[in-house]
Amino acid sequence: MLNLYFAPGSCALASLIALEESGLAYEARRLNFANGEQRSPDYLAINPKGRVPALVTDQGVITENVAILAYVAQIAPAARLAPLDDPFDFARMQAFNSYLASTVHVNHAHKGRGYRWTDDTAAIEAMKAKVPQNMGECFALIEEKMLEGPWVMGEQYTVADGYLFTLASWLPGDSVDRTRFEKVSAHHARMLERPAVQRALAAERI
Repeated sequence: MLNLYFAPGSCALASLIALEESGLAYEARRLNFANGEQRSPDYLAINPKGRVPALVTDQGVITENVAILAYVAQIAPAARLAPLDDPFDFARMQAFNSYLASTVHVNHAHKGRGYRWTDDTAAIEAMKAKVPQNMGECFALIEEKMLEGPWVMGEQYTVADGYLFTLASWLPGDSVDRTRFEKVSAHHARMLERPAVQRALAAERI
C-alpha cells in the first residue's frame, strides 16, 4: 500500500491527481500546516525536509513531485501517464515538470515565504511585489512555447498535466488573470472535467 502525505492547497495536489489517475491502491494522509504537523517529529522521521508531498512505498520514501510523478507513471504503465516507451519524450516531460518545480513554484513561493531567502523586511516585500510579473512571465512562456495542447505533451495525457493544473490554480492568488492565457485556461477547464481530478480535489476538502 502506498501512503501519500499531502496538505490542502499545496503542490502535493499534483501527486494526489497522479495517484487517482493511476488506479493504484493508496492512502492519502493529510497534514495540517496551520498546526505545524509538517514539523512534528513523527513526520520529520518520514520526510526530514518537513514538506509535502512524501510518498511512502514498500521500498522507502520518495519526496519531490518530479520524482513521485515519474515513479507513479512507471509503476502503473497501463494507465499511460507518461511516454514510457520513448526516452526522449519522457525526458521532455521531465523537463516540463522540472521547470514547474524549480522556477514556477519558486516564483510563487516569493509571495508567502520570502523569509527562506532573506531576513530583510524590505527585500521580502520587494519579492512579494514581483510575484505577479514573474508568474505572468512564466505562464506566458508555458502558453506560447511549452503547452502543446490539448495536453502538455500533445494528444497523450501525462502526469505533467496534473502538475500544470496545480500551479495554474495558484494564479488568481498571485494576482495573475489566468484568462490571459487561452491554452492554459482551456487546459485548466479540461482538467476539472476529469473524474480523477474531481476526486483529488474532494480529498483536499475532506
